[in-house]
Amino acid sequence: MTEPGVASAVRHVLFDADGVLQVVPDGDWYALVEPYVGERAREFLHRAWKLERPTLAGEGALLPLLAGLLEEYGVRASADEVFAAAWCRLDVVPETLAVARALRRNGYGIHLGTNQDAGRAAYLRSAFGYDTLFDTSCYSCELGIAKPDPAFFVEAARRIGAAPHEILFVDDTAANVEGAAVAGLVAFRWSVDDGHAALLDLLARHGVDGRDVVKV
Repeated sequence: MTEPGVASAVRHVLFDADGVLQVVPDGDWYALVEPYVGERAREFLHRAWKLERPTLAGEGALLPLLAGLLEEYGVRASADEVFAAAWCRLDVVPETLAVARALRRNGYGIHLGTNQDAGRAAYLRSAFGYDTLFDTSCYSCELGIAKPDPAFFVEAARRIGAAPHEILFVDDTAANVEGAAVAGLVAFRWSVDDGHAALLDLLARHGVDGRDVVKV
């Protein structure tokens, strides 16, 4: 943590996506698949997420795996339909985007660091324009490494073109924050549920100005 009055080395902020930049409606993943699998929604999703893990590191594709699981559960809907209805049912958080834009105006590089399979990464690019908003987009499926592996953050720093200690990472998962810290990044856990005043306070504690102000 940067002490008051001490200059911060941080010049870049790396944002996680889920739980930080975007959320599922009402925070309820299970409700999104209930129309397809009913009361087995929790069981189904946890099995799907287990199948998804290798794809986050670019190993294979999720849709064929999801198709096989849907067939096992007797679901007639296609994998494309269920993927769109659950994995791609997202609301962007405008307050977080406002903080990111303020950081850029205040002279910081802003970047995306997220675990995604190739299909969802393509959706985020087309639906939300993250590549336009962020200076660097680090999708795990493209890096070939998923968080919380410290190697993810080493590669992200290389792509950003900065030393790890010059990058501050924001994620809603403690294990990912720990992985970033091992790689030498400044990092803290924050989620949308914590509120954006808390985000600005945490940034300020590390000497990073995320306020939407005009500097004179």
